[in-house]
Amino acid sequence: MSGQRRGTAIAMTDPERDTFLRTQPLCRVATVGRNGDPHVSALWFVWDGSTLWLNSLVRSQRWTDLDRDPRLSVIVDDGGTDFTALRGVELRGSIEAVGETPRKGDPLDELVHPEQLFADKYMGGGAFRHDGKHGWLRLTAEKVVSWDFAKLRRDR
Repeated sequence: MSGQRRGTAIAMTDPERDTFLRTQPLCRVATVGRNGDPHVSALWFVWDGSTLWLNSLVRSQRWTDLDRDPRLSVIVDDGGTDFTALRGVELRGSIEAVGETPRKGDPLDELVHPEQLFADKYMGGGAFRHDGKHGWLRLTAEKVVSWDFAKLRRDR
């Protein structure tokens, strides 16, 4: 995974990035359509410390795009109207489907941890509930860029 070359003064540290990715509720996923047009959609996700896991509807434009071209960019951001409140992480790479598609719950050791993270984050804990409509996509990022403009304020 490559890091960022510019903006190192505002880059998050690894622990800051990990905490940020574990606590943010939503990401924006950009895929490439059949004719080359971008397609951006919001999605729930979990971060396990090294991998971004996306739980996506299998019958969606996003899944169709990724089946054709697995490259994507994901933005997780937070902020408001104050410039120094803006912070976020971009992850780029290729996606890989994991488990049966759609996921119906067949035991798979590789998905035990991400499914529990997802259940804890979005389902109030307990066991992950499979709906037979979603599948798991794993992004092991090739490039990660982060920003936290509040660091500009601290440097003054």
